[in-house]
Order: sequence, then structure tokens, then C-alpha cells
Amino acid sequence: MTRFSKLLTGTAMAVALSASAVSADTIRFWTTEEQPERLAKQQEMAAQFEAASGTAVEVIPVSETELGTRATAAFAAGDLPDVIYHTLQYALPWAEAGILDTEAATEVIEELGAETFAPGAIAMAAFEGDTASVPVDGWTQMLVYRKDLFEEAGLEAPTSYANVLAAIEKLHNPPEMFGFVAATKVDENFMSQVLEHVFLANGVSPVNADGFAPLDVAATTEVLDFYKAIAEASPPGDLFWKQSRELYFSGNAAMIIWSPFILDELAGLRDSAPPTINDDPTSDALAGLTGIVTNFSGPSNPDGAAWGDIRYFGITSDADTDAAMEFVKFSMDDGYGQTLSIAPEGKFPVRAGTADDPEKFKTLWATLPVGVDRKAPLGDLYEAAMIDEIVGGLDVAQRWGVADGQLSLASKMINSQAINRVVRQYIDGEVDAAGAVAAMNEALGAID
Repeated sequence: MTRFSKLLTGTAMAVALSASAVSADTIRFWTTEEQPERLAKQQEMAAQFEAASGTAVEVIPVSETELGTRATAAFAAGDLPDVIYHTLQYALPWAEAGILDTEAATEVIEELGAETFAPGAIAMAAFEGDTASVPVDGWTQMLVYRKDLFEEAGLEAPTSYANVLAAIEKLHNPPEMFGFVAATKVDENFMSQVLEHVFLANGVSPVNADGFAPLDVAATTEVLDFYKAIAEASPPGDLFWKQSRELYFSGNAAMIIWSPFILDELAGLRDSAPPTINDDPTSDALAGLTGIVTNFSGPSNPDGAAWGDIRYFGITSDADTDAAMEFVKFSMDDGYGQTLSIAPEGKFPVRAGTADDPEKFKTLWATLPVGVDRKAPLGDLYEAAMIDEIVGGLDVAQRWGVADGQLSLASKMINSQAINRVVRQYIDGEVDAAGAVAAMNEALGAID
């Protein structure tokens, strides 16, 4: 039942529905996708919506670093835009503050079909029985591996700690082939993201509903031992995204953890990051040799997890609600292809399809061209099973603190890089497992 039907009956409802069909002249849409090419695609979608509805959309670029302060100031002034494209970190705080109309977002999801959305994307924005904002797109951290080498060695895909360690045992042969390239540069956010992914895989989190939760010694020791093993199968030095990509692209690494923004680069579509596995930097050969894993598990968490980053459409409390809802519905249905086309390699569809065609948007997404200097659809570069794995990761996407309402605290813990420092000390043999867990708990417990 919609909000209208909850509030109105009979003639009153008919009048209200008739009035709701009359669109506002213009609504305002804040977007952090402010690069010129991406902005142009959103303006094109706005024009399509205006042609279909009669409502114009003013597309307003806002820097991601300024979004929080601008939204807070606009809320205080009673001058919020109608719709905001925002990151996960704002969904629950803005709902609590009253910036978001969570009932409107929930109604949009229900009208589109809640079952057509990735469950993980819905769960991460759950708020007092509603969904704070409408999930739009997302991506999951990926374990990228040489599928051809795994098959030749009779290895199972690296879906678990155990499978990764088994693969290292067979494939690690430096300097020709490193079993892994682990992130070890302490002051890089890349290491923070990779570590959260590995901790999540084993079901370990430093927060619960009450705030800081001391790390479980046994499960965290499993994480430490695994991370030390993949670091020891890596080249020496302070490693981050640059070395992991370079070594994988040159054919000297069997496994890395990376974001999906590597997908077009693997296929030789970006001159600034060419594969060097053969003599042709524009070749898609490496893409064909590559497999990916999104849902990854440790011994204490056999169901595993996928580290996910989800983006949302927030309908604000100052919005022309009916027009804003219609714009969001259009952007997630008839205009969804245009929404995803902004950057398909980093915008996995959180809505795979419709009730009548459950694969509609996933199939469409695979046809969208990716790349910078050259373009090609993902579906031409990667087989259907990999497309399924990429999109399926959003079903189980997680982040520390989201389910517990402690995302802000968890983010502070991550940004402190305390976990990075202690894990590196453990890798380097400066502290034992018990000492490492104690040191992390002491550092994380002091953060509020």
C-alpha cells in the first residue's frame, strides 16, 4: 500500500492522484558525477525525463568532498535539492537527521519491486522499517586471478582463504610468478580497503550495535596468518594498487585484489595502463585469461562476504516529492541504461531486471561500452559466468558498521590506519598474533 492509500480514500484519493500527475516545472538534482562526460550523460537523461514527464531537471554538480557540508547547510536553510546522488556513508546519518524522505524512497522501491533490487544494497540502507535512499549502482572489491593457470594446475577458484593458499603453494615461483601481490603500504587507503575485505571474508568486525567491539582473537589470528601468507607470496617493499596492477598486467602475478575499474584496462582499452603480457598493449588477451571472485570466505565465515560500495538516490525532505519520485523511478527503469552508462565498469546494476524480465538490466549493462582510448562492451570481453559473478557480488555486499548503525565509527577506525600499521608489524615479525590483536584493540577502542 502506498503512502497515498494509507492517508486517503474515495474521492479524496482520486483528487490527490489527479493532482500528483501534474508535475512541477523544475526539480533540482545534485550529483557527484561531475566530470564533463559523465555530467553530459546525466543531462541527457534529464532531457529524456522532461520529454516523458513535462518536468525539467536541473543537474547540479557537487564535489564529493563538499557534499556533506553543502547538504547540512542547505537543510538548515530549507533549501535542499529534490534528489541527491550520494554515497553509502550519508544514507543513515541523513535519514536520522531528517534530510531524507525515507518513506518516499521506500515507496519508489516498492513500486519498482523490492525483489528486483540486490538484497545487499537494500540492507545497507535499512532505516526504521524503511530504506533510507534508493540504491542506484555499486561495485564490489574483486579478487582477480589467472584463470588459465588455475585450470592448468587443477586448482579451484580462489573463493576462500584455503583456495588462495593452495594456489600460492602451486603457482608461486618468483620472480617469474608471484603467487599474490598484497597491499602492504601502510599509508595508502588501498591497503585499508583490501584489509577490510579480508577481515569481512572471515566475519571479523571492530564494531557492533554498541560501538567498538574488541576483535575476536581466534578469528583475527586467522586473518593475520592469511594476510601474512599472501604478503610473503608478494614482492618485497611497500606495495599498493600500482605494483599489483603492473605485475598482474605483465604476467608476473597469479592473484591480486582490485576494484572493477581494472576491467577495461585488462582488455587494453586504456593507454595509460596497458597490459604488457604480450607485445600488443591494446590486446584483450589478458582479459580472456582472467577470472574474478567477489564473494570471498575465511574459515570462521564459510558464507563469505563481498566488500561493496553502493551509491543511492536520496529524495530529500524539501523535495517536490511526487516529481522527485517520478524522476528516480525513471532513472531506475526506462532511463536505467543511461544511468549505468555513465561509467559501466564501476556501476554494476543493483537492479538486475524487472519482475517481468529479471535479467533485463544486467543484460543491458553487459552491452554498454567501457574504456577510455578504445571502447568495447563488457559482454564482448568477459564470458557470461563472469558477468554473473560481478553483478552477483552486490547481493551479499557488506561494509563494517552498516548493519549495526556504526558506519561512521567504522570509517574513523579505517581512516586511522591503525589496522594497517599493526598488520604490517605482524607481517614484518615485529609482533606476534596475540600482541597484534591486543594492539589493534587498544588503538581502535580509543577512537570515538
